[in-house]
Amino acid sequence: MDLSFDDRVAIITGAGGALGRSHALELARRGAKVVVNDLGGSVHGEGGAPAAAQQVVDEIVASGGEAVANFDSVTNPQSIVQSALDAFGRVDILVNNAGILRDKAFHNMSVEDIDAVLDVHLRGAMALTQLAFKLMREQRYGRIINTTSASGLFGNFGQANYGAAKAGLFGLTRVLAQEGARANIFVNAVAPLARSRMTEGLLGDLTDLLDPKSVTAVVTYLAHESCELNGYVYSVAGGRVARIFMAETRGIVLPSLTPEAVRDNFEAINDLDGYFVPGSLTEALEAVQQALKEQL
Repeated sequence: MDLSFDDRVAIITGAGGALGRSHALELARRGAKVVVNDLGGSVHGEGGAPAAAQQVVDEIVASGGEAVANFDSVTNPQSIVQSALDAFGRVDILVNNAGILRDKAFHNMSVEDIDAVLDVHLRGAMALTQLAFKLMREQRYGRIINTTSASGLFGNFGQANYGAAKAGLFGLTRVLAQEGARANIFVNAVAPLARSRMTEGLLGDLTDLLDPKSVTAVVTYLAHESCELNGYVYSVAGGRVARIFMAETRGIVLPSLTPEAVRDNFEAINDLDGYFVPGSLTEALEAVQQALKEQL
């Protein structure tokens, strides 16, 4: 049975092109009412124009769907949520997709470069999510999908600002997954690789293979009411989907923990055999407690 989104209301940020546009068109095709948010600025976050978001809305409406445009930056989250409430009366789905780039080597990065990227990717997404999260708690339902990146999870030269913001979204995803679960709010994330303005010139021979629609397929499933995954992160590129997770080695307990003991036992400390994936801080602490008890 096809996944349907009839009567669901979705906010998608950065939906004027590439990934966001693909998400908006697909959710609308499946029956969702969509708020297409896009400032319409440059890839560096400069300027703004309504054309991008409005064009996507026009495509949706022409195909028989329902959508409204919002032209504000995610740094003005109240406007975005209000657009959804004014047009459709609720918010069921939030896809945090908006982003900009200000790439430079860290020693050359200005405070403005850092703040601009953090404001969009992390602070803006966090503020918008909080407003939507409160509404979702009241209605006891919600699906939130954050867009993180391998740059933040694994590192990438010249993207300290972007990587820090994207790693922050990973942490936000994990925390909100726990806070929202009792209210039937599930929060997951994707780390996509797809053709877009932000990846122009970077993908080489892979460009033709990395259609945004492949990422949209995963986002669409995570946004559906039947999906009960919570706190998960997926790498999506072309037809490949893989889970990304934070893990911890088994480690060792040293009776006398000195710098020299750490040095002499680093091989055992770093041994990946038997690693585990804590589901929460509580589970991580329980593992520490158990290891220490075994030494008594």
